Amino acid sequence: MAIDKALIVEQLKRVKGPDLTGNIVDLGLVSEIVIAGPKVFFSVTVPADRAEDLEPLREAAERAAMTVEGVEKASVVLTAAKEGGSPDRPVRPAPKRSQADAVPPPMAAHARGQASGQPKKPAGVPGINAIIAVASGKGGVGKSTTSVNLALALQGLGLKVGILDADIYGPSMPRLLRISGRPQTVSGRILKPMEGYGLKVMSMGFLVDEETPMIWRGPMVISALNQMLSEVEWGELDVLVVDMPPGTGDAQLTMAQNVPLAGAIIVSTPQDLALIDARKGLNMFRKVEVPLLGIVENMSYFICDKCGERHDIFGHGGAKKEAERIGVPFLGEVPLTMDIREKSDDGTPIVVSDPDSPHAAVYRSIAEKVQDRLKEERAMMPAPSIVFD
Repeated sequence: MAIDKALIVEQLKRVKGPDLTGNIVDLGLVSEIVIAGPKVFFSVTVPADRAEDLEPLREAAERAAMTVEGVEKASVVLTAAKEGGSPDRPVRPAPKRSQADAVPPPMAAHARGQASGQPKKPAGVPGINAIIAVASGKGGVGKSTTSVNLALALQGLGLKVGILDADIYGPSMPRLLRISGRPQTVSGRILKPMEGYGLKVMSMGFLVDEETPMIWRGPMVISALNQMLSEVEWGELDVLVVDMPPGTGDAQLTMAQNVPLAGAIIVSTPQDLALIDARKGLNMFRKVEVPLLGIVENMSYFICDKCGERHDIFGHGGAKKEAERIGVPFLGEVPLTMDIREKSDDGTPIVVSDPDSPHAAVYRSIAEKVQDRLKEERAMMPAPSIVFD
């Protein structure tokens, strides 16, 4: 049964505003309500300095949304406008500190690291051996096409592979893998992933219509990503490839911090402008101590099908030079070809539709290097300590 958004709005009108006058709907405090299957997402704008006191308002909004038939889960976050009228940001109650805790945040983090021996790592996902992120500093460099062909190439090496489409604003996997329909629910809140060419796949594109704009604030994106990761029946996987959102904003940083990533791959084109943004992505993963598996140079060169000459449309070798400069492995060059573009648009990735082509061989070579890098990183992990009481 489809959830009636108008009924949710009516129920939210029962929730009083921050000063107990009016209601949060008529006061214009409720964001666009997004419905994804049985789940509802929205935010409520409140004064930043009152976030702790207004937590009951957030809970009341969740309860109100849950009263609507068909709603199994409501995810509500508090947001507040930044000074100067810039876009909304999440507000979180400031933690109450004792005098003993009164040290600057960097010093406190360092002290906690010393006390525990090493920084706290995010918990793993049961059944998934390794999660790798495929990221880019900007959009339009072929990150999603690289992600799907890499996942299929890893599968061709005999691995059990899944792919999580974390690009909430522009999900590509339904089109790239020619998958349609809605995921089935397993045991309540858990979703069963879709499948395409043997890959287990989850994407926001399966939960909303293709032309529906995702007008979400950062906290809503993070909540959706966490749910698609932890509330999906992935089963046993050797590798889960995460097609990250482009850029290095709050969503990307939080994803990198909250997901137990075994490593990250940066995709860039050869041109200087793209490499500037790629460096930002590299630095982001370094700051959160995620191993860098390497750099892929996409649209590296073009071979004319008439004259056979090679043309470096976006320059050439920029990503390789950058990898050498900063000491990160260079994984390979993917050419700019009509075949890759046409087969991607058709939902038949070149690794499976034309496995004997030289272009598919490039992706297989990249997959082999990624597999080797994962083994290297795992070998470098410290052995668990055994404590005798």
